[in-house]
Amino acid sequence: MKQVVNVYEKGQRGLKALNTLGAYCHKSPVEQSLMNLIYYRVSQLNGCAFCLDMHSKDLLANGENAQRLLVLNAWREAPFYSERERAALAWAEALTQVNNGHVADDIYNEALQQFTEEELIDLTFAVITINSYNRVNIAFPNPAVVGTYTPGQFA
Repeated sequence: MKQVVNVYEKGQRGLKALNTLGAYCHKSPVEQSLMNLIYYRVSQLNGCAFCLDMHSKDLLANGENAQRLLVLNAWREAPFYSERERAALAWAEALTQVNNGHVADDIYNEALQQFTEEELIDLTFAVITINSYNRVNIAFPNPAVVGTYTPGQFA
């Protein structure tokens, strides 16, 4: 798809509001490595090439194991993820794939075992944030920028 509307030029007010939410998530007590893993997984689910490129580079630059990224799509079967990460991944998937309705009780209960209430709220806002960025990039794709991100560029 050819980019018709440049959202980064014409949508500054909306993006500023979204960036404020992103900044809030960046200051969360939830470890940034887990947040980036969630951003990467949600971007996989949504098929957002720019965000996949960005978050994979940030994860690798911060010491993430490449094997964990390569098999993240099968995190339930892979032995590389902690219980906290698994709870966060399940939570993120449940919030992203909203066609399933409410979050299942088992996912909710496991999340509350791994996160404080405040952390779970922050994790929820992080999932909302990355879903929003994904949808902006999917609505207004710019293939020319995919692959151009450098780690920490938006920090």
